Amino acid sequence: MLSRSHRSPNRSGRPRSAAADTAILLATRAALVELGWSKLSMGDVAARAGVAKTTLYRRWSGKNELVVDAVAVLFDEIEVHDRGSLSADIEGVVLQFAALLERPETKTALMAVVAESTRDDALRDRIRTAIVDRQKGLVLKGRERAQARGELPYESDPGAAARKADLIFDVIAGAVVHRTLVSAERVDEEWARDFTLLLVAGLGAAGERAGTSRP
Repeated sequence: MLSRSHRSPNRSGRPRSAAADTAILLATRAALVELGWSKLSMGDVAARAGVAKTTLYRRWSGKNELVVDAVAVLFDEIEVHDRGSLSADIEGVVLQFAALLERPETKTALMAVVAESTRDDALRDRIRTAIVDRQKGLVLKGRERAQARGELPYESDPGAAARKADLIFDVIAGAVVHRTLVSAERVDEEWARDFTLLLVAGLGAAGERAGTSRP
């Protein structure tokens, strides 16, 4: 089912069907894997999903929006589970993220929308709001949990805290995407552990330099 952040603006007419949304997004990912971005069409997706093409256009204005939402739903599967420590929490997210990127439908869809977004500012903005901004919430949740455990210092400057959260997200996402999709190397438990040690050491050093403490 689409989360609130992924739903298109409400339009007049009959209520949306969650089952139809699920079928459409599943069909979109399947079509991307089989046909690729350039050959993907709203008509083909509608046929695969067993709905009228007008049903798609009531929900999405075009295939750009449709494909981003099809990818965004997959990223909603990633969760920050409480595994008892900051390091363990990060390792868990890294392994989930890598496993998601190894799936053909995720890999094909993500690479397609990112490539297309280099020529389409509106598509880039939609990727940011539907995928990136939402996933940054995982960083905030993980940091709050680590602060409550005393593993990370509380920060009194909201602006600095937001910038650091952005940086943490960029480091994790960039490293995992590069290794998985660019270098075509596996993210196994050993790599995730080594990467996490490096990241946590950097976070600790940054906290010491900032000299922040719990208010």
